[in-house]
Amino acid sequence: MSGSASAKGYLASSLTGFLELVSAAEPAPAGGSAAALAVALAAGLCVMTARLSEAQLEEAPELAASAEALRERAAALVVADAAAYGQVLTALQAPRDREPKVRRRGIAAALSGAADVPTELACIAAAVGAIAARVAESGNPNLLGDAVTAALLAEAGSRAAAALVTINLKDSPADDRHRRVAQAVLDTSETTARARGVIELSP
Repeated sequence: MSGSASAKGYLASSLTGFLELVSAAEPAPAGGSAAALAVALAAGLCVMTARLSEAQLEEAPELAASAEALRERAAALVVADAAAYGQVLTALQAPRDREPKVRRRGIAAALSGAADVPTELACIAAAVGAIAARVAESGNPNLLGDAVTAALLAEAGSRAAAALVTINLKDSPADDRHRRVAQAVLDTSETTARARGVIELSP
């Protein structure tokens, strides 16, 4: 990658700096990193809302700890996605005069590797969404908006991740990762619906 900052520097940059990197005319960070950041933010909101819901939720400390671990995993994928996409670019830039089958296999392998990150992200998003829904339903009512926002961000990240898996594995329709991300999207959609339903029930 030829971006203005290395992949490892993404998480150390300021929010303004990261937004500039995403906006730059460079291939990364891009959609996958943005989706991972959305899920990390969702998890962060879950940590906060759970910590402030101890009076309402007996399992609030456990939910907060789980959400914190998920936040760290999602944040790591901001970097991992950019690195994986770098491998795809390297494969695509391989000389076209080399053995065509070898080049195609290299591209396919890189695309398969790049699908691992969004697959993991979709699964993380599903777990985050479940926590968000739980807090929205039974947590501190003053933080309902934050819990619902977390659920919505998790769903958005899950759907974005699933789209990236579909793109990267378009030539591998039998790959089990298609099923896994589809299930993750379904699960996250259901938990988001639960969280949004609390708004309708609130006085």
